[in-house]
Parts: sequence; structure tokens; C-alpha cells
Amino acid sequence: MAKKVVATLKSGDSKKMAKVIKMVKSPKSGAYVFVEKVMNADNVNDFLKG
Repeated sequence: MAKKVVATLKSGDSKKMAKVIKMVKSPKSGAYVFVEKVMNADNVNDFLKG
């Protein structure tokens, strides 16, 4: 079953997804916190800029 799922994710119909990890300074403690998101690969630059 796993091979079937991988084959469907690689088809041209599915969108490219990416896991993005951004380091943000916490306003509460001042320490750095990592924010993780899984998003469409087209929106990665917008997320990292904002």
C-alpha cells in the first residue's frame, strides 16, 4: 500500500508540498522559537518574508 501512495504523490496532478521551518523571536521570553508549516511550494517565499 505504501508504494501506491508514493506513486500517487508523484503524479503530475498533485501540488508540490514543502515543509518550511522558520526561526522567530518570541515576544514573551525573547528566546528564539521554531515555526513549522507544511504548505504549497509556491507560497514558501511569502511565508519566509512575512
